[in-house]
Amino acid sequence: MRIGFGYDVHRLEHGRKFILCGVEIPCPFGPDGHSDADVAVHALMDAMLGALALGDIGKLFPDTDQKYHNADSVQLLQRVYELVTRQGYVLGNADVTIVLQSPRIAPFVEDMRHRLSKALSVEVGKISVKATTEEKMGFTGDYSGIAAYAVVLLKLTGVRLPPA
Repeated sequence: MRIGFGYDVHRLEHGRKFILCGVEIPCPFGPDGHSDADVAVHALMDAMLGALALGDIGKLFPDTDQKYHNADSVQLLQRVYELVTRQGYVLGNADVTIVLQSPRIAPFVEDMRHRLSKALSVEVGKISVKATTEEKMGFTGDYSGIAAYAVVLLKLTGVRLPPA
């Protein structure tokens, strides 16, 4: 088994779509970034890549490459998971924590879990998504940013595929 930890952060900007775990949340502001800025999915991808010492998302999907401008992070997650499975691993479980003051995401958590489980072709019971605030402290507390943490457990299947 291998474990991995991921972290990502983005500024919040008015007029941006607010997408978390592939789910659009109605809000007048959203994370700013080169792609869709889905901070939770970015942390999850980095956790998977870190578990297998495959670098990070900046190495695979550089923000200097225009083909990733406004990219759908869930599609990038599927590409990362393909690398994971080609290395002979499957997802044991994933736990994602989103840190933000607003908006409240509790009404969207189940949709997020289902979106990630579908993208990764795993049971929804293997995906945890939760949120917390920092009690109005720091950049997440003053509404200027959002952060996400993710941890994954990858289990060896014994079936390693050649590189794509």
